[in-house]
Amino acid sequence: MTIRDALKKTRKIQIFEDTPMVAKTVAEEFKGIFPEIQIEVVKKANTNETGVFSIAIGSIGDLKKRGIDFFETDKDNFVFCKIDDQGAGVLACSHQQFLYGYASNLLDDELDKSLEPFLKGKLTEPAFKWQRSCYDYFLTQPGRIQKNLNRETYIKQMAKFGFTHIEVNGLAYPMALETGPEGETYPMFYTYCPALDQFVYSDLNKGLYPYYYLSANFKYLKENAELAKKYGMIPGLLSFEPRSVPERFFEKYPMLRGARVDHPFRSFKPRYNMTTTHPKVLAHYAEMLKKILKEVPEIEFFSIWTSDSGAGFEYVKSLYVGRNGGAYLIREWKTDEEIARQAGENVLRFYRTLAQAGKEINPNFRVITRLEPFYGEHDTIWDGLGEGIDVEGTSLAAKGWAMPYSHPKYPDNHDINGGTVYQLQFDEKEKQAIDELERKKALAHFYFSVGPHVMFDPMMGVPYPKLTFKRLKLLRENGVNSLAHHGGIFPPELVPYNINHEIVKKFQTEPDGNVDEFVAQLAKKWAGEKFAESLLKAWDLAEEAILAYPNVVPLYSTFGFSWYRLWARPFVPNFEAMPKQERAYYEDYSCTTPHNPNNIDLSRDVLFQLTDYEKSKKNLALIEENLWEPLNQAIEILENAVESANQSLGKPNVIFDQLIRLKALRCWFMTNRNVAAWVVAVHGYLNGKNDDEKKKHLEIFQEMVDKEIENTRELEKLLDSGVEFMSMTDMGETPLIYGSNLKSLLPRRIELMEKHRYDEPYIDPDYIEKMAGMMMEEGSY
Repeated sequence: MTIRDALKKTRKIQIFEDTPMVAKTVAEEFKGIFPEIQIEVVKKANTNETGVFSIAIGSIGDLKKRGIDFFETDKDNFVFCKIDDQGAGVLACSHQQFLYGYASNLLDDELDKSLEPFLKGKLTEPAFKWQRSCYDYFLTQPGRIQKNLNRETYIKQMAKFGFTHIEVNGLAYPMALETGPEGETYPMFYTYCPALDQFVYSDLNKGLYPYYYLSANFKYLKENAELAKKYGMIPGLLSFEPRSVPERFFEKYPMLRGARVDHPFRSFKPRYNMTTTHPKVLAHYAEMLKKILKEVPEIEFFSIWTSDSGAGFEYVKSLYVGRNGGAYLIREWKTDEEIARQAGENVLRFYRTLAQAGKEINPNFRVITRLEPFYGEHDTIWDGLGEGIDVEGTSLAAKGWAMPYSHPKYPDNHDINGGTVYQLQFDEKEKQAIDELERKKALAHFYFSVGPHVMFDPMMGVPYPKLTFKRLKLLRENGVNSLAHHGGIFPPELVPYNINHEIVKKFQTEPDGNVDEFVAQLAKKWAGEKFAESLLKAWDLAEEAILAYPNVVPLYSTFGFSWYRLWARPFVPNFEAMPKQERAYYEDYSCTTPHNPNNIDLSRDVLFQLTDYEKSKKNLALIEENLWEPLNQAIEILENAVESANQSLGKPNVIFDQLIRLKALRCWFMTNRNVAAWVVAVHGYLNGKNDDEKKKHLEIFQEMVDKEIENTRELEKLLDSGVEFMSMTDMGETPLIYGSNLKSLLPRRIELMEKHRYDEPYIDPDYIEKMAGMMMEEGSY
């Protein structure tokens, strides 16, 4: 007998009074498949009646009080499911956030399996206690203006995939209200990770922002939280704090001026936050947080990012302009160690203020911090963790932004994006740090990303299921209990065959399962017996190609690909040789200032050297030697199957969908490959010692242009495929996300590459100072 056969006999589903909303949601999911089921709300379970199935949430003690006494466990986190051959039984979870994911796994994947394991009851411990969305690209960050985004189906899908916690504070507007001088990009950075003062006001800052603006943003937050509650997830917040405030606040309260927190290269006006050492400012933050929690008491966490995007703490070493701040923290010149200690204690005081304020309304409330910005104050802050203050990051074994891990295929390459499947090592020091935090009753949240933003941005749905499983397994086997999914997931309407997150879903309920068997089952489910083998081979080859990618420029693997318009700007030997009117179509929407050297040199960004000649030359060779063959084979396999699949499965189908996504991935790889080739060719020419060396590098450049023009034409075709393979807004192009006008820009890109391909390579060594000077001249930008 199958589970389906048994549940067909279920007459009634019982849920309990005062139970979380998700119990009813799950009961309705059962009824959607088995319409004859009636849903009944009861005080206590009737376990003796034939065909009665109970859905319950609570500890063992709570369950027994409700009449659920089928099992015992000493686990704090569990799911128990028992079904008899007449459809009676129970689905019980220790916490509401496990219910929907487990029920979805049962109803989506298990119905036609044997009932046998469930007759006596099946007890499961979820693989991870926390699976939290962090910097949720589509729900709360730049992708919230993604075309065809449906927030409810997105949140529902996240719960299906086993996510337990979700951030909910995003702006209702495409942009924040921050303004700045002409030519400045800094206002864009206020559209993500919005601060508390973008949702509510306190007595201190009332009137600083328009009420209608706060109301719209708070409504967006509350709508997301209500949907999270419907599907059983725990809502929380992510903000850059303490963030800058408009200068007119300090005209009224000059004594509350804190640190200057803007990036001096990207920002053209000073921006200051409030001094968090002053009790009125701490009270201001506590009041705002409690205002939010009084309306949304389900909020249980507040992840705070800092030292970036207009936020930072006074006198911490990593602020953009060095240690600075208000008058109350440092009263005289101190040693670096004394300043670090006091700055660190000030950070902890801020966190504790928020943690205490949150716990007044929700006893489970926690504050989560990143340690990377506090490399100067690391020890003080580490010692102060606990008391409801956790830490998140890619590693606990290093101080600052260092990445102590190397590329899995190229051991001497440390240019990997943390939290992705390129981070496939785990230092023993991480375990020691986790144990220390647990003793202090603090949690360690490790970044994990197989979704948007952190790798392959702006691509959607790049498949690498076994690599996903491998990283999940690595983390769990080393004692990690809490994941922070950097970027969230993909909208299900846009990525219907989201194999990576299907692995996340399965791992949460069956961490010891066989990944090969599950991937094969899913391939058969999506493609049928006829095409499953082709799909499996294509996925394996795609993973081989992905591992072969040496990550040419880590910034371009994430938001930099969109920020710097790598699919819109032409790759030419001298960007300044193009007249301004020719460049405007992409420069106007690049997230860059007029004096940023990235405008003329793909190897640089502000004062950072992103890559160099030798590194680019090496990466270029690695891509040519290792990447194209497996990726082209994967595409060829799907191309050979797609026509037959279209006839047998209809269109769209998984073979066609994955074919387009892998072709788009090839375009993405090719553009990054050509970034390396551009650096080799242009810098090699400029540093050439003789005509032969210059000629050799010009040949490399012309080969690169041919490849990128062909690549752009392929991209044009893919944009007409009907498969949404990249994030894109239809609300107007912004510097943080491509617009739906991208296809119309590609012919211009090709035209300019053809027109300027033979210009002499040139990078002005004085570009920064030259452009900064020109900006002072009226009408020059």
